[in-house]
Amino acid sequence: MCATSAHTMPQPSLSPTDIFALVVGASTLVAVAFGRLPAGLTMSRAVLALAGACVLIAGGAIDLGDAIASIDGEVLVLLFGLLAVNAALASAGAFRYLAAWAGRRNTSPHALLVVVVAVSGLLSALFLNDTVVLMLTPVVARLALNLGLPPVPYLLALALAANAGSVATITGNPQNVAVAIAHDIGYGRFLVALGPVAVMALFVIVLVVSVAYRRELRTVVPVTPAAASPQSLAPSGLPRLERGQLLVALVVVSGMLVAFAVGVPVAKAALLAGCILLVSRGPASRGLLRQLDFSLLVLFASLFVVVGAMAATGAPQRWLLGALGGGGVLDVVWVTALLSTIISNVPAVLILLPVAPADAGLAIAMAATLAGNLTLVASVANLIVAESARRVGVEVGFWAYARVGIPVTVASLAIGTVWLLLTAG
Repeated sequence: MCATSAHTMPQPSLSPTDIFALVVGASTLVAVAFGRLPAGLTMSRAVLALAGACVLIAGGAIDLGDAIASIDGEVLVLLFGLLAVNAALASAGAFRYLAAWAGRRNTSPHALLVVVVAVSGLLSALFLNDTVVLMLTPVVARLALNLGLPPVPYLLALALAANAGSVATITGNPQNVAVAIAHDIGYGRFLVALGPVAVMALFVIVLVVSVAYRRELRTVVPVTPAAASPQSLAPSGLPRLERGQLLVALVVVSGMLVAFAVGVPVAKAALLAGCILLVSRGPASRGLLRQLDFSLLVLFASLFVVVGAMAATGAPQRWLLGALGGGGVLDVVWVTALLSTIISNVPAVLILLPVAPADAGLAIAMAATLAGNLTLVASVANLIVAESARRVGVEVGFWAYARVGIPVTVASLAIGTVWLLLTAG
């Protein structure tokens, strides 16, 4: 009934200001998705989003007060806390140590693939996946090269698993944060609903990469220590750990996860954990603070403004309400996946949340995250892997990614959709 009415009712005309807001907003979202301007100028996604927000404010599409009001402070607080936690663990050497330790325990190329997928998926479920791949990409690339193995299959597995693993929890990626806060979904409920989807998607990744690179992964090689500067290695040949810092970080992170599990608001728990870790560093907290990726906060705040200006026209809501049809799981999944592929998953989620049905939060989070595995530009985590790999001399190309990304995305989205349909209600 609602979908039919939406098509038969006369649509209000758009004012010149509305058209300006839609054109600038859509251009901004596309630029953010691809990380560049039409002229080919590559820029930070945060700067592109900020520039779009500023143009919309300056052009009168949204006034400053409404722009500020459109920013969800709770989302930014949660992201800040998680960034502080991730920075503390990274500076203590936890991520690099774990990846190197796991790699040294496996001589089989296929066993190493399983380890990379498992470690990436698990860490991305607990912490922001962008930070996880930033820490692990150089380790995985160098480990494969030192073992005489082709690094590309392992880097693809790393990126795919980071996206898939992050489906499991609220804290896995930024779009999950936005969905959970908007739909008031607790940490436990989120994990129970989508944790199994993440696990099944990780199995799909191992299968697809193993088949796609079956020739390259045949050779069994002896284990050799990962390359690193002598100053960064412990006597064991593994990366050095700052044991005191790591102990404090693990205690605080454990407390944060317990707080999540017992129902403490995730933003409050993450902020408290981040503050404790910053204060615990004393004078060294300045260095830790500099390691925080504040560009992610700028990106989110700016996208809130851009999406707010577009939403004020009413046009996105009318289109999405028609596309969503009855608002069932299948409708929500395909619309979310399509929109995420076009403009990237974070902007897609911010556009969808105001018009999606009240019970569609889990479907949106699942579809937006898994759709990020479709192409190299579909998620920020993929691009981080590609850029970080390039710095160590390994090229991860668009088509090499698509070779495994497309089948992984189609299969995992199908599995996730069936799972939500079976467990609905």
